[in-house]
Amino acid sequence: MIPLPIQSVTYMNPKVSVIICTYNRVTYLPRTLAALAAQSVPCQDFEILLIDNNSGDGTPEVCREFQDTHPELNFRYMTESRQGLSFARNRGIDEAQSDILVFIDDDAFAAPDYLQNLIRFFESTPDAAAAGGRIYPLFESKRPDWLPDILMSLMSVIDLGDRVCLFKKKFPIGANMAFRRKTIQAYGNFNVKLGRRGDKLEGAEEKDLFLKIIAAGEKVYYVPDAVVQHVIPDKRLSFDHFRRQAIGIGYSERIRSKDISSTAYLKSLFREVLKWGVSWAMCFGYWLTLRFRKGWRLIVFRWYVSKGLVTKHLK
Repeated sequence: MIPLPIQSVTYMNPKVSVIICTYNRVTYLPRTLAALAAQSVPCQDFEILLIDNNSGDGTPEVCREFQDTHPELNFRYMTESRQGLSFARNRGIDEAQSDILVFIDDDAFAAPDYLQNLIRFFESTPDAAAAGGRIYPLFESKRPDWLPDILMSLMSVIDLGDRVCLFKKKFPIGANMAFRRKTIQAYGNFNVKLGRRGDKLEGAEEKDLFLKIIAAGEKVYYVPDAVVQHVIPDKRLSFDHFRRQAIGIGYSERIRSKDISSTAYLKSLFREVLKWGVSWAMCFGYWLTLRFRKGWRLIVFRWYVSKGLVTKHLK
């Protein structure tokens, strides 16, 4: 692995820390970094922390080139040897220098005014404990005809409209989310029992943290002008990926709820039964309008989530 200096340049008291956790995404990482280099805010207002979670591709070389090309940026590269997205995110939290912690995926591309709009939001909204922005899909090919709107969140896509509002039934997605440091200090880091580990499609670490924050009465806002594009590669649209992701969702909810109590797990099972009813109702609605593939994919999704929810060990 190419050794990297700790950082290119140091700016005291940056307004935001942008944390990118990466694992074998060298295809998209250069564009992710380039979008951050093109931000409209002054360089001294932000830092970029790249957490490499044991990538086996050319990630170190990409970071070295970016560092050499943009010496004016406060950019730091570091490795996290403990495998898992939650470990990597927590490392970023520990290393960050600012009071606003922004997370963006290694295959997401921020709009030029992304950080400017987040900074303005947090400065003007003192009661905001956390926030999440709009995420547009960027399909490598095209959106498949089997993908209904309700499953777009599987693609890390979120769009709640053009007005700032509170998250209630939903919560921000990890490709575009931000926290005040004091929020993390109050409610804990990401649960390392949850989240993706290498190529395994687990999750729920974001859900776990946001549910704690919202349950405590804190406010989590949707910020529509904090926009990123998120790549949807063709591989992510394969049936095998869909199946494994759905199982991972169910399995992660099992781990999350059982970590709370047996009663919490029973409540998750009960909610899953209710979701089956909703899924069948929506399925019939799609079938009535001759959109058979969308309707059936909802049922397939529910089946594999349920399977994961009762699975003791994820292969």
